[in-house]
Amino acid sequence: MKRVVILLNMGGPNSLDEVSVFLKNMFNDPCILGIKSKILRSFVAWMITTSRKKASAEIYKALGGKSPINDITDSLCKKATNFSNTEFDFAMRYTPPFAKDQLAKYKSYDEIVLVPLYPHYSITTIHSSMLDAKEALKDFKGKVREISYFYDKREYNEIVLNLIKEKISALSKDEIAKTSLILSAHSLPEKIITKGDPYKNHLEEHAKILKELIIENGINFKEVLLTYQSKLGPVKWVEPFTDITLKNLESKRALLFPIAFCIDNSETDYELSIEYKELAKGLNFEYFDVCKCPNDSDEFAKFLINLAGI
Repeated sequence: MKRVVILLNMGGPNSLDEVSVFLKNMFNDPCILGIKSKILRSFVAWMITTSRKKASAEIYKALGGKSPINDITDSLCKKATNFSNTEFDFAMRYTPPFAKDQLAKYKSYDEIVLVPLYPHYSITTIHSSMLDAKEALKDFKGKVREISYFYDKREYNEIVLNLIKEKISALSKDEIAKTSLILSAHSLPEKIITKGDPYKNHLEEHAKILKELIIENGINFKEVLLTYQSKLGPVKWVEPFTDITLKNLESKRALLFPIAFCIDNSETDYELSIEYKELAKGLNFEYFDVCKCPNDSDEFAKFLINLAGI
C-alpha cells in the first residue's frame, strides 16, 4: 500500500519576497479574518498587508531573511520517514509548499494521513488547514485519515517536559523555586472564542496537564502561568498578555515555553527570544530564557509516527 503522511502548518516566508504573499494569504483566509464578503475581506487584507509589510520584513531580516518553519519541518519529515519507512511530507497554508501542489504529487497513493502541527484545536489553525487540504483532495480516490489536536497526549507532554528540564538543568533548586514558568500561547480575538472555538479551553486544560506533570517530576517553579502573545489590531484579544505579565513579574526570573507551537517561527524566534528578551533586559531580570519547540527532534518525529498510526 502506498501511503503518505502530510504534516500541515501555517507556513512562513521562504524569503523576504514572500512576506507580502504570507500576509495577503493569511488575512484573506475567512477562518482568520471572519468577514463574509470576499470583496471586503480582500480589501481589508490588502490594507493590513500594506501596513504591516515593512515591519514584518524587518522581523524576517532579523531571522536571516526567512522563517525557520519550512527548513525545520522538512528535516522533521525526513527523520519521520527514516524512522518509519513511511513517506512523510508537508504542506503550508499561506506560503509554499501549498497543499494543492503537495497533495497533487500523491494522487495515485492508496492513503493520505493529514496531521496538523497544532497541539490545540482552533478554527484559525487545524480547521483552516484541514479545509485547505481537503479542497486539494476533492478528486482523490484513496483513503484519507485526519488527525486532530494532541495536547492531551502523554507522549507529547513528556517531550515538552524534557525541553523544560533541559533549560533548567544548570539551575539550582533554589533558583528554580524563584523562577516563573510562563506558558505563552498565540492569542485570538475574544469574539472567536465566544462563538465556540475551543482553543482557550484546550490551552487551559493543557496548562493544567503540564502543571501536574511538572509537580509529578519534582520540579517546583515559583508558579506556572498561561499567557497570550501576538495581539494585532484594536479588537479585544484573549488575556493576560505575556509582555504585561513580564512587566508585572516581581521575581524578575522567567522561563518561557511556546505552548501553542510545535515548530519554531517568528513568534518564538523573534517575539519571545528577541523582543521579550530585550524587554526582560530593560526590566533588569535576573534570569530570562525561552524553550525551543519540539521542532525536528527524534522524539517528536517518533511521536508523530505513533500519532499517525503508522
